[in-house]
Amino acid sequence: MQYDVSIVGLGRVGLPLALSFADRGLRVLGVDNDPERLQALSERRMPFAEPGAQEILDRVELALSDRVSDAAKARHIVITLGTPAFSHIEIDMRDIRSALDDLLPVLAEGHALILRSTVAPDTTDFVAGYLEKHRGFTVGEDVFVAHVPERIAAGRFFEEISTLPCIVGGVGERSGEVAARLFEVLGAPIVQTTPVQAELAKIWTNILRYANFALPNLLMMDCEQHGANVFEVIDLINRDYPRGGMAMPGLTAGTCLRKDFAFSEERSPAPGMLLAVHRVNETVPRFLVEGIKRRLGGSLRGRKVAVLGLAFKAGTDDERDSLSHKLVRLLERGLADVAVHDPRVPTPTSTFDEAVEDADVVVLATNHPELCTPDALRRIRSQARPDVLVVDPWNGFGAAQVFAYAAEMPALSSAS
Repeated sequence: MQYDVSIVGLGRVGLPLALSFADRGLRVLGVDNDPERLQALSERRMPFAEPGAQEILDRVELALSDRVSDAAKARHIVITLGTPAFSHIEIDMRDIRSALDDLLPVLAEGHALILRSTVAPDTTDFVAGYLEKHRGFTVGEDVFVAHVPERIAAGRFFEEISTLPCIVGGVGERSGEVAARLFEVLGAPIVQTTPVQAELAKIWTNILRYANFALPNLLMMDCEQHGANVFEVIDLINRDYPRGGMAMPGLTAGTCLRKDFAFSEERSPAPGMLLAVHRVNETVPRFLVEGIKRRLGGSLRGRKVAVLGLAFKAGTDDERDSLSHKLVRLLERGLADVAVHDPRVPTPTSTFDEAVEDADVVVLATNHPELCTPDALRRIRSQARPDVLVVDPWNGFGAAQVFAYAAEMPALSSAS
């Protein structure tokens, strides 16, 4: 075996992990089937933004391949492939099974297969059983299988990889030990558990956040119905109250949050509970569109709407599963003239000035720091229409109003 570890899947989880291992002196092979990504890496260019990643890529050696079977050239094989869910609430195992089928002929005694991807409960045991069924291995003796979930926030990989507890769910004690020896080089404390408990810990970490964000989003809709101010109500809930903690509303999205609830919902003893959470968060774009229509006299036809932000969260270029795209589609279905600006994402967008020029409505869809500034507010007021409606569910502009006309917004007035 020529390498210490191979990473199958060089996306936003796999590539920073590969760089982290390489930066600690391990011989690393990265495997991906995207030729553009491999070309960028061969030229030492990061294919996406991750703070600190380019500096590491500049100084480490990272071997590359487009063949999954080459991953067997390392003792440890870490799978970081996407694990989507079917629309009818069922985990989609096709990418993982495809990788396993490519690896089956080349796996040998001593190999360790580690799932880093988010998976449904019992998936790790399925992988172990798959190897035993098709190759006759005894997992835990001949080969080793474990789930080591990744729980790092976007844009904070190199900060959190060495500090967040590293959960290791090995199929048998020996598998856990082998996986732990690989990951302990990253410096984080190791927590050994069973595979299914590791799977549940990862899924429910995301479900907890998804549900926590659904509450203020539902409150925002309730406040609209009753003519109340959601930001003032949240302040009343939280202020000097030891059992407060209500989060702020916003467009709650991203690949982990929008899909991971389905991995529990698939076999939930309380079917529908998490679907309700999902529906609340998924309703926010339509809630904003309907609120705009009411304030514009019932129609969007011919109205220019500037949507600021396509990324799923502030400070990232990741627009996967962003609700901003849903918001744009709903506005277009209402025959609005939509202009989009995002300073970070790879999708080409208009400039800020082009987007807000003569806009009837400006929606802060992603609260990027560079969009939430006094200068941005001044430019909206000077370039958009005098009666421009500003929609700010994040309170990024500091006016504490989800819907407000620019002339009436104290934050805008003080920033001018």
